[in-house]
Amino acid sequence: MEQTHPFPPVVDAGCTTLILGSFPSVKSREQGFFYGHPQNRFWKVLAAVFGEEVPADAAAKKALLLRHHIALWDVIACCEIDGSADASVRNAVTMDIGRVLAIAPIRRVICNGNLAAKLYRQHLQGITGMEALAAPSTSPANAAWSLERLTEAWRGMLMG
Repeated sequence: MEQTHPFPPVVDAGCTTLILGSFPSVKSREQGFFYGHPQNRFWKVLAAVFGEEVPADAAAKKALLLRHHIALWDVIACCEIDGSADASVRNAVTMDIGRVLAIAPIRRVICNGNLAAKLYRQHLQGITGMEALAAPSTSPANAAWSLERLTEAWRGMLMG
């Protein structure tokens, strides 16, 4: 089923790091904010990296990101997708990354998962001029990675 990305990026003029996911899950689309599936470990990982409480709602999540100069968006603007599975994505059209670059002096790009990294390299790296760090996915589908292991990998990318 064809889906269009339903919400804007989180970004302000202080952001220097851009985290890009692939496309919002069904739960995220229902909630109208990034990483809304309760089993996705994104917010737990960021909170652990920065030594903060896990944010409970969209306003707290946005505040956590901006406090740490992180912009957040996704690589895919629209696609055909079955449920939430990255493996089912077809006919992906990428975002206008210039919308973020016009607002923030981004110096580092981190892609959450393999699909985001692949599409970024194919379609957006030439626009940003920056290589992306490919972070292990925080998705519950990436069960091989424990929360602790994810946190250490993301800490290295966010703090390095």
